[in-house]
Amino acid sequence: MADRYRCSGCGNLTRFDVVVTRRTREFHHFSVGGDVAVDEAETLSEEVERVSCRWCGAEGDAIERLTPTAE
Repeated sequence: MADRYRCSGCGNLTRFDVVVTRRTREFHHFSVGGDVAVDEAETLSEEVERVSCRWCGAEGDAIERLTPTAE
């Protein structure tokens, strides 16, 4: 389940710009015609670099990360 965010500036819970650096290992399956399909993808590492509110532009300490709860 993906992290969710809340903007303390305007209360936004739904619209954010998120900059992520991700390293993956992928199995690429090429057709005879040269088209590619990714059959398997494994995330090796992931780092959220910046989150900003799409409504008011706030970022940094104004954005709270909400941890998902198991139901």
